[in-house]
Amino acid sequence: MSFAAETKNELSRLVPEKKCCQLAEIAGFLRVSGSIRLAGGGRFKIVTATDNPAVARHYKRLIKEYFNVETALEIGDSQGPKKGHVYMLTIDPDMHSEQILRETGILLVKEGNNFISDGIYTSLIRSKCCKKSYLRGMFMGSGTMNDPSKGYHLEFVCPTQTLATDLRKMINSFIDLTSKVVKRKDKYIVYMKSSENICDTLSIMGANAQRLRFDEVVLNKGIVNATVRLTNCDNANTDRTLDASSRQIACIRKIEKLKGLDSLPPKLRQAALLRLEYPEASLIQLGEMMNPPMKKSGINNRFKKIEEIANSL
Repeated sequence: MSFAAETKNELSRLVPEKKCCQLAEIAGFLRVSGSIRLAGGGRFKIVTATDNPAVARHYKRLIKEYFNVETALEIGDSQGPKKGHVYMLTIDPDMHSEQILRETGILLVKEGNNFISDGIYTSLIRSKCCKKSYLRGMFMGSGTMNDPSKGYHLEFVCPTQTLATDLRKMINSFIDLTSKVVKRKDKYIVYMKSSENICDTLSIMGANAQRLRFDEVVLNKGIVNATVRLTNCDNANTDRTLDASSRQIACIRKIEKLKGLDSLPPKLRQAALLRLEYPEASLIQLGEMMNPPMKKSGINNRFKKIEEIANSL
């Protein structure tokens, strides 16, 4: 099961206590997963579809609790590239479908005529708790996210630009949350890629268990990345040490061949002999072997003088 599906399963176990939050969540879900069909006589039928059975059961129960309407549940085969079942909730006209559309801000009246709105009905999200519920409903209807072990990405698929713009504005109204909008074919995607933003969004929607899982993956990836960086740094330092050692040994051998190491001053000769004996040692290690011991800068200066002598020959 995907991380997104497990997140929706967790969210489907939450039932808002406040009626205003119940309505906001239903509205968010219907806005992105519901379709409106004419049923004759100017009446409407609402059909929602989801591939998650827990989500279908959740909204069947939530609609029953808020509107006292028993929705019809049908199970069919998915028509998309992914094989599986699709779970459809149907609300017929005699189930107060028009009342539900009006109360959720989907069916409005302008100049005496009904019209279908395409944004978020602001009266439903006046309080912070209702914004959280509306966001949860939209995620249950059209949200998805990557497994954090593979990458950080959470998105909501919106059918219109107006809805995407309203959703981005609502998400960004939460402190420290930032989302963006991009068009993908005929849909508009509200997305975020920051691990911090995704963690906060999971908490806002109420998916606390999934938030802890997400945090654990992020933490482990951080530890692995830090270990890799330290290893790379150690390897680079080792490479630099070996390169410097090879250069120093080449200079010492040149002096030995052309003039002999006895031609070097005693302090330089001591450093040269230690380098020949310990070719893989770092400057710090060689400095500790000197008599008396020296700091890294001191032993480094001696090798610079040895190189100058070798280059002058």
